[in-house]
Amino acid sequence: MSDKQPEGAGESGEFEQPSVPDDVWERFARDTERDIRSSAPKEPSARARMVTERLRQKDAKGAQPEGWRTGPAWREMDGRASRRRRLWAILGVPVAIAVALVAVKPSLLPGDPFGTSSGTPSGGASAAALPAETAPPTAPPSSAAPDTPTLDRPFAGSPAERWADGAAAIVVPKATPVGTFTSAQVAAALKQAKTLLVGANLNPGTLRGERPESVLALLDPKQPRMLDDVNSSLRAPGKKHDPLMLFSRFDPAEVRPAGDVVKVRGRTTFKAGAHASVAIHMDYTFVYPLIQADQASKASGATETSGASTEVARTIVRRVLDLELLDPRKYQATPGKLSITRYDQDLGNTACDVYDGFLHPQFVSAAPTGAPPTGPTTDPYDRSRDIRHSGTETCGTVSRT
Repeated sequence: MSDKQPEGAGESGEFEQPSVPDDVWERFARDTERDIRSSAPKEPSARARMVTERLRQKDAKGAQPEGWRTGPAWREMDGRASRRRRLWAILGVPVAIAVALVAVKPSLLPGDPFGTSSGTPSGGASAAALPAETAPPTAPPSSAAPDTPTLDRPFAGSPAERWADGAAAIVVPKATPVGTFTSAQVAAALKQAKTLLVGANLNPGTLRGERPESVLALLDPKQPRMLDDVNSSLRAPGKKHDPLMLFSRFDPAEVRPAGDVVKVRGRTTFKAGAHASVAIHMDYTFVYPLIQADQASKASGATETSGASTEVARTIVRRVLDLELLDPRKYQATPGKLSITRYDQDLGNTACDVYDGFLHPQFVSAAPTGAPPTGPTTDPYDRSRDIRHSGTETCGTVSRT
């Protein structure tokens, strides 16, 4: 056992307190007192106790103070509101105008979601187009609202106002094979049939009385007497050879078109013919708005403020045409050419017993021309009637134009 004492111990064996300067002790005591004061609980003020109690009551009722877990900070929210105000300032006027227009005319919205379109002209300006004719009608079209045709609306007061325009109304069906003919050959024949009908009734040159070369080029020269008869009617029109049997023609010295639209309605069908052929049936009605040539020259010089008005008359022509594409291996026929097996026509509002090769529409303001009508009154818009001619037809009157 060692009798050596630990370093720093006194004679009694206890450690002696090391010497510490007075200024260090004073600083230590001051810092300790400050820390104790700062960590000690404080008595809340009266205002703090009041706010705490109000929040406690709201929390007990399930209410939350504004800004408490309810959204962005005020300045951020204010900034967004400011941007929204600027956006509405930019968009407000156009949006207000659009809303006003839709309120006045809901049909401006795509698809007419409010169901406001009823097929009746809006403001009397135009009418909803009819769907294409896919079957023979069983009755005449209903009467249109009484109205007077004008240069701006040459079909006003007519069922044709809802018909399709021009060549676009002649829609041929999808081709299918027929007998020995392929789909391509049938499609070519249908296209030729449409070209023939358009060339004979809608081509501006044909309507002015010019020779319809595009139509003649489609006819089979091997068909007995057909081309000879057509050429004779164009060269020297008369009762026996009347070009109006196939072509719509007007004398440009007498009338002019009232606009550049002819209304058309009808259908095209095809089937296997009795002569190893493709038989094409076409039944179409054409409505021509016209103005007297002398009035047309006056109207062209009239101003909007002159108050000048121009009378518009309409001539209605219905044509039923049967065509055949014959098999040249079995018949004397030219490949790719058409033969005409039937051509019937019904002419509405034209002078009776005038055979100069032109249609002559009657205007209310003009004296009647031609012979007085002796036949029955018919509706030229009635496509349910059979117009097959028997050779005893007479010139009658029309119930409407």
